Amino acid sequence: MAPGTGLRINPPAAGLDISESLRRHPADDTHVREPVIATAQSLRPAPTAIARLPGAVTGRPGPLLMLLPVLLTLALGLWGVRRGGSLWRDEAVTYDMAHRSLPDLWATLGNADAVHGTYYLLMHALYAVFGGADPLLVMRLPSVLATAAATAGVIRLGHGLAGPRAGLLAGFVFALLPPVQEYAQEGRSYAVVCALVVWATYALVRAVATRNAMVWVGYGTLMLAACLLHEFAVLALAAHVCAVPSADRRGWAVTAASVVLGLAPVAILSTGQSQQVGWIGFDTVSYVTFAAVAALGLACARVLPRGTGRTVDLRTLALALLVAPAALLMLVSVFQPLYVDRYVLYGNAGLALLVGAALHRFGRLGRVRVAAAATVLALIPGTLHLRDTASRVDDVTAIARTVQEMGEPGDGILYMPLRRRVWSLPYPQSVAGLRDLALARGPHASHTLYGTEVPPSDIRARMLATPRIVTVRDPAGQPLDAFAGEAIKRNVLKAHFEECATRKAHGARVTVYARPGEC
Repeated sequence: MAPGTGLRINPPAAGLDISESLRRHPADDTHVREPVIATAQSLRPAPTAIARLPGAVTGRPGPLLMLLPVLLTLALGLWGVRRGGSLWRDEAVTYDMAHRSLPDLWATLGNADAVHGTYYLLMHALYAVFGGADPLLVMRLPSVLATAAATAGVIRLGHGLAGPRAGLLAGFVFALLPPVQEYAQEGRSYAVVCALVVWATYALVRAVATRNAMVWVGYGTLMLAACLLHEFAVLALAAHVCAVPSADRRGWAVTAASVVLGLAPVAILSTGQSQQVGWIGFDTVSYVTFAAVAALGLACARVLPRGTGRTVDLRTLALALLVAPAALLMLVSVFQPLYVDRYVLYGNAGLALLVGAALHRFGRLGRVRVAAAATVLALIPGTLHLRDTASRVDDVTAIARTVQEMGEPGDGILYMPLRRRVWSLPYPQSVAGLRDLALARGPHASHTLYGTEVPPSDIRARMLATPRIVTVRDPAGQPLDAFAGEAIKRNVLKAHFEECATRKAHGARVTVYARPGEC
């Protein structure tokens, strides 16, 4: 980051806030045998594929009522969107990349994070236009709006495939899902990808119903846009092929091939950057969570009727969207760990459709209200937590503040491991006066995410010539990098320094070391 730019850190009592410093730089619920999406020539909703059972919820919601899930999504997205002025490490990367010049950004994408390149370009443009606004809002509002758009797409899918009330219920379910609420407030690409995949799925159903070539083009365009924002969106194609009737497989295959072809350059480039996902391991909690969610989806699917095989039916489509992308990613993870739930966030749309349709089929109005109230009450603790500064894996703002408070002019600073240098990128003033003992070239100069470091022998010499060193490390118990440079940092500190003081900031430890007897 160029000298003189970045965020001003307020005095500790005032807190550290990214925004202050960045100001600078026909009513029917009738039922037929085959579900179909309404054609362009008809404004009436499609017949539902879900047979009405005695006592099922009846009546058709009005247009304003159908907007309520979208408004709820917006309200939940805007509520606490700044999270007390905090951001986490991935958002710090977004901020830094979005503020690089276009030549620097392009050069960096050739070395790292090409999978997010389109998103960084989008954020670069937004900051160029709204640079004087609150930077956290500029970063997160696209996700809030995208999540609302995804909710609207879920409503339209449920409306067309299972009736208006099923669509309404699916929209409410989607808006309340914890992962949807979480990534609605993230300065990353996942919510935008989710919205594009949901509307691409709607376009697919329309294309099957109308067999209109231009609708197929629209489907392909939306899918390609989603894949360019994050290449794992391509896994949604596996869900789509499960739901496409055999008579329409050729049209789907041609469109899908075009999407894959358009994605190929980015995929090839990102394949050479596999070190970017080297941090992913086997997370038992994520796998167990997916198993529980999939079981819920399967239970809902069992109460829904099967399709005829001649058109798209909600049961097959939603179940495939929920299970197929995540299952494929888990299968690949047997060889190379890649499964992270946010990479397939759009699978939550499948879950919402299944739950909404199941509630519509079996839910009496009173029972639905009771279930909704109980669900909201159960989600309140998690919903509140998602808006807390400690809701993410770390708090870059708090870490930067702690470094500023503990460091003194002339101290050395070490990031252990080097990728934790990202914690200081949005707040260069937090390390003003400190010497980065391991740094060879900064992130911008080296066209990398975290900068490059000097050889281990140089790191050792620089450390031994420095009386006081501030270290910024992961929390205790985290795996230690085995790279030579990281090992030499640990070894020299152990042999030649003593620990003076350690303070914990959410997601990190900041420790001051000095020569023995000089703390």
